[in-house]
Amino acid sequence: MGNRIVEGLSALTKTSEEIANDIYMLDFRVVNAFLIGEPNSNSGEWVLIDTGLENSGEFIKNEASKRFGEESRPKAIVLTHGHFDHVGSVKELAEYWDVPVYAHSLEIPYITGKKDYPVGDPAADEGLVAKMSPGFPHTRIDIGFRAVQLPEDGSIPGMPGWIWVHTPGHTEGHIALFRERDGMLIAGDALSNVKQESLWAVLTQKKKISGPPKYLTSDWRRAEESVCRLKDLDPCMILPSHGRPMKGDEAEKHLKYLAEHFNEIAKPAEQ
Repeated sequence: MGNRIVEGLSALTKTSEEIANDIYMLDFRVVNAFLIGEPNSNSGEWVLIDTGLENSGEFIKNEASKRFGEESRPKAIVLTHGHFDHVGSVKELAEYWDVPVYAHSLEIPYITGKKDYPVGDPAADEGLVAKMSPGFPHTRIDIGFRAVQLPEDGSIPGMPGWIWVHTPGHTEGHIALFRERDGMLIAGDALSNVKQESLWAVLTQKKKISGPPKYLTSDWRRAEESVCRLKDLDPCMILPSHGRPMKGDEAEKHLKYLAEHFNEIAKPAEQ
């Protein structure tokens, strides 16, 4: 039944939105992905952050073609982590564009056929999505030689001015992406702006600051440390993988509140 919910959610209307001149958000309702790069840049360089669910490939290709040109292809694909809703189209797109897929070294085993994620925890929350999570895909994928470890110096190929920040907890090798000059933060699943465990909240996209999706988070101590690390970056805009963007005072207030009340807001009751 979990897979049927995933299929149903993936059929929802897909939309896109320009966040900044060089940041384009692809909203699949259940999860977000991002195109990074200036559409009219002479360099022609751009990067895809995450790849949505399994049926997202054509939409991503079409949006990228409209934004960067029909013959364009990204410098790379970068993964915040390897959960099913972030890598659903990665193999298709990496082969189509013939590009590398960058991930943290601790995440590489999950995308090269060596390691499975834990099964979703239905006891993590009372929401319907949490209850169905044991049926969500959790087994390894294998993209072979296209999987490449992110540079150890924190740089991101094809994304000058951005750094990756190790934010473990939700998964071992989860990362966020940050640009200091304007405070842009792509948070991945380190935090959410919608109660991801609730199907109603996912469908309505009602804003509610939350931690990582409870049913797939493996280490709550490290997840809390990661939220505090992101707060210390003092971002001006937060782009989560689940939920709507937050900016300015709203971003500062909500991130500070989450960091200070993490146990109350984010953690399952039994943790």
